[in-house]
Amino acid sequence: MFQDNPLLAQLKKQIQESLPKKEGQIKATDRGFGFLEVDNKDSVFIPPNYMKKVMHGDRVIAVIRTEKEREVAEPQELVEQFITRFIGRVKRIKDRLNVVPDHPQLKDAIKARTVKGLSADSLKEGDWVVAKMTRHPLVGDNKTFFCEITEKITDSEDKIAPWWVTLARHELPNAEPAPQESWHMIEEGLQREDLTDLPFITIDGESTKDMDDALYTVAKEDGSFELTVAIADPTSYIEVGSDMDKEARERGFTIYLPGRNIPMLPRELSDELCSLMENEKRPALCCRLTVDKDGVIQDDITFFAAWIQSQARLNYDDVSDYLEHGSTENWAPNDIIDAQVKALKGFADARSNWRSQNAVVFPDRPDYRFELSEDNDVVAIHTDPRRTANRMIEEAMISANICAGRVLQAKFGKGVYNYHNGFNPEKIDNAMEFLANAEAPFEKEQLLTLNGFSALRRWLNDQETTYLDNRLRKFQAYSEVGNEPAAHFAMGLDVYATWTSPIRKYGDMINHRMLKAVVSGLEPVQTPDETIGEEISTHRRSHRMAERDVADWLYVRLLKDAVQEGTVFTAEVFDINRAGMRVRVLENGASAFIPAPLILDNKERIECNGDLGIINIDKVREFQLGDHFEIVLTEVREATRQLVAKPVKQFPEVKTQAENQSETEKA
Repeated sequence: MFQDNPLLAQLKKQIQESLPKKEGQIKATDRGFGFLEVDNKDSVFIPPNYMKKVMHGDRVIAVIRTEKEREVAEPQELVEQFITRFIGRVKRIKDRLNVVPDHPQLKDAIKARTVKGLSADSLKEGDWVVAKMTRHPLVGDNKTFFCEITEKITDSEDKIAPWWVTLARHELPNAEPAPQESWHMIEEGLQREDLTDLPFITIDGESTKDMDDALYTVAKEDGSFELTVAIADPTSYIEVGSDMDKEARERGFTIYLPGRNIPMLPRELSDELCSLMENEKRPALCCRLTVDKDGVIQDDITFFAAWIQSQARLNYDDVSDYLEHGSTENWAPNDIIDAQVKALKGFADARSNWRSQNAVVFPDRPDYRFELSEDNDVVAIHTDPRRTANRMIEEAMISANICAGRVLQAKFGKGVYNYHNGFNPEKIDNAMEFLANAEAPFEKEQLLTLNGFSALRRWLNDQETTYLDNRLRKFQAYSEVGNEPAAHFAMGLDVYATWTSPIRKYGDMINHRMLKAVVSGLEPVQTPDETIGEEISTHRRSHRMAERDVADWLYVRLLKDAVQEGTVFTAEVFDINRAGMRVRVLENGASAFIPAPLILDNKERIECNGDLGIINIDKVREFQLGDHFEIVLTEVREATRQLVAKPVKQFPEVKTQAENQSETEKA
C-alpha cells in the first residue's frame, strides 16, 4: 500500500534532493564494502548493500547521509563507467552463463549471454572471452549488471593464453599481416649507388631475422671516422596509401612480447626481402657522416639510396667477447671484418665520450630474456647485459637519427620527431624544492634549457646513489612524438628523428619517404599529418603495457615454487607509496610488491612517504628509491599475476611510548 503512495514517493524524493552530494570514484574492498574517493582525497564509506549498484573504478555522484552515526555514500548517478569492453573467464552458476572480469579488484561474476553466431554451449568453465557491459544498475531501470560475450579468446588451459589474452586485452593483432602473392619495387625517381663491394657488417641478436641496419666504417689517420649507415628499405616496396601501407600505420610498430613477436610488415618483407642478410644484395637508404676525433658530428651529412651486400652477419656476444677479451671460442674475424669491428668501436668510443660530456648517457641496464619450451612453459630467464657491441650499435643509430633530424629540419622544417620537454611545467617548482634540499647546484631558469637539464642529468649520474635520480623522474615530462623539430631533453639532444627501423616502426617509414625526397629532389610522397604523433605514442604505450602484462604472467609461472623454496633475491626499490614499496628483482627483472605490514607490522613505527620516496622506521630512514637489498617471496598470486615479497632484514620489536607509559602506570 505504501509503495504506491505518490505522496510518500514525493516526500522521499524531496528528502533525497535535500541531501548533500559528492562526485568521486568507487574503490572496492575484499570485504564487500567500499569507499567513494573524492578528488580532494576525501573518502566516504559505502556499505555492502549500496556497493551492489556499482563496480570498482566507476565514477559516480552519490548522496551523503548519516546511518548508524556514520557518514555513508549512496551512489545514485553514473558519471563514467569503469569498464565497458573487458576480458574475463567463463563461470557457470546454476548452469547459467556468467563472466568474471580478469581484474584484481573485480571478482564478482556478471550474468552474460553470447552475441549472435557464438554458441553459449561452446564455452566451458574458465574459457577466456571478450565481453562488453550492456546493463548497469545506475542506468535506467536496470537492477543488475549484465554483459554480452563477443568473442572467445582461447580455452581455459591453453598455455599460450598469456599472449592471446594480453593481445586481446589491448586490442592488438595476434598475427602478422597477410602475405601478398608477389612484391615489386616501386618507381621512386632514385638513382641507387652500387656499394655491394664495401664490407658492410650487421651486428644483432643471435636469433634476429629482421636485420634493418648495416654499417661500414673508415678510421682516418687524423683520428676522425667516416660512418656509412645502411638501413633496410621497405618503402621501396610499399606505396603510400596502399592497403599494406594503411595496415602498417594501423599497427604502428612490430609487437615485441616475451618469447614471440608480431611484425608490423609481412615476414616475407621484414625477415627476407628487406632484411640485410649476409651475402644478399639489398636496397637500402644510407647516411654518410663524419665524426671528428672529439666525437663531434660534422656538417657534411649525406643521404643517398644504394644497393649493399652485408659481408658478415655478427652477433652481440661474439663481437663483445672478441673486443673485451681478445678472442672468442665461437668466432674469429678475417682481417677485413676485424678492421671494420675495430673502426666501429673507435667511432662509438668517440661518440660516447662526447655524449657523456655534452649530452646525456644513461647507465647500462640489462635486458631480461625468457626461455620457453616447445609447449610454451617458462624454462628460464636469462640476463643479457648491455655489452660493448650493444653500445657500438646504439651510438651508430643515435648518430644516424641526429643526422636525419638535422636534414629534415633544414629541408622541410618538419618530420616525425621524438622530443622530451624536461620537467613537467606543473611540477618544476616541486622539483626545484627537492633539488634545493639536496643542495644541487642548479637554478630553475637553467633547468628550463637543454644544456642546463643535460648538466643536471650528468650531475645525477655522478652521485653515489640513484635516489635523487629516481626521485626526480617523478617530476619529468614524458617523451613524445610530433611533427616539428624539438629538443629531446632526456637525451640531451637538440633534435632527434628516428629512421633506422622502418621494418618495425611506421614513423620511420614516413621519415624514409621524406629523406628520399631530399635525395631525389622531388616533393615528398608523404609528410606527417597532425594525428601521427598521438597515434605513435598511443601504440607505444599499449605495446609496452602488453609486454609488461605477458612478462608478469610468465614471472608468476616461473616463480610459483620460490615461496616454498625460500629463495633469496636481490631487489631494487623503484616506487614507494603509502601502502608499501615496489621492487624489481635484479636476478630476473620481475617486479614485486612489499606491503608495509610485511616490512614491520606496527603502524605507529613505520611511515611510507611516497612524496619523498622513503620509508622510515622509528623516524629513521630505512629504505629509499634506488636501494638494493635482499628479499624473499611470500606469495605468488596466479589469478592476478602478482608477486608479494618481504625484506630478509628483520626489525626488532620496540615498545612504543604508549606501551612504556602503560607499564610505568602499572608499576
